[in-house]
Amino acid sequence: MSTPRTLRNSRASFLSRRGLLAAGGALGAGALLTACGGGSKGSADGDSGSASGPWTFKDDRGETAKAARTPKKVVAFTGTAAALHDFGAECTAVFGPTVLKDGKPDPQAGDLDVGKLTVLGNAWGEFNVEKYAALSPELLVTNMIQGTELWYVPDESKKKILSFAPGVGINVSKVSLTQVIGRYAELAASLGADLGAKRVTDAKARFEKASETLRKAARANKGLKVLAASGSADLLYVSDPAVYADLTYFKSLGVDFVVPGKVTGGFFESLSWENAGKYPADLILLDNRTSALQPKDLAAKPTWAGLPAVKAGQVSPWLSEPRYSYAGCAPLVEALAEAVQKAKKVA
Repeated sequence: MSTPRTLRNSRASFLSRRGLLAAGGALGAGALLTACGGGSKGSADGDSGSASGPWTFKDDRGETAKAARTPKKVVAFTGTAAALHDFGAECTAVFGPTVLKDGKPDPQAGDLDVGKLTVLGNAWGEFNVEKYAALSPELLVTNMIQGTELWYVPDESKKKILSFAPGVGINVSKVSLTQVIGRYAELAASLGADLGAKRVTDAKARFEKASETLRKAARANKGLKVLAASGSADLLYVSDPAVYADLTYFKSLGVDFVVPGKVTGGFFESLSWENAGKYPADLILLDNRTSALQPKDLAAKPTWAGLPAVKAGQVSPWLSEPRYSYAGCAPLVEALAEAVQKAKKVA
């Protein structure tokens, strides 16, 4: 999960959580990825997983998506499609950060073959409604980061978009990482994925092993202060760990996070660069998505360079909007465990 909301109209406005989450890039193109269900059929919470009978799924808005048969033409936010792919359920098309300017996959694309995807929009505010309608979609799926808003579905065209197919929203805020992963597993199973497939069970085992490693590392390095943040040209955003599913989970494993005292918009505290050192930290998790500035971009800022964690080289990448699957999150937990193991108390 992530930080600010702005960038709805431009990168200049960082007053809410949306913007920083909205990564931009050139619109990707490619052939249509044919949708297909994976392995045996599953069901969750009474939802139908039958390919021949009626299908239903109750989402985190409390709304029930219904179809005469299990949807095959599924269109999803890129990170959502990547999570479903990890569980064995494929999507027909995606919207959201998919390809970078150099043509390489955006981190949120996970293990998706972006060269074979139909991309309906690659940046915030982009959603080709006409192309979406032409696909004859049967289901739309995305995250919900703020309330019941469907992530990356433009407000101005949402009503029209949802008129073509039912929508499913999965909440990823103020809940634990494992809960979100579980919801995507349920959805994938309802779409025909086999949660008993070796690649799924292997990924879950890796995630659980990484989690135990992180728990032990946090215990061994007790008192290590960790700050999760995102950088822009004018501000440093210090994230509230209680909002982000991954940080909430890491905290439950014993990681000691800095909790900002003046959270705005419910997600983070905005600090001018003059006040970047307000919260002492031994390890900084820095948002590494394309919408945020990276260490090389921040090197010229004296207050950043002067932070104890930065001087000690204790800055670790943070994918603040992960793909919610065991395969997607296991490497993130492993990376944090290693960073905690190696970090020294410097603040």
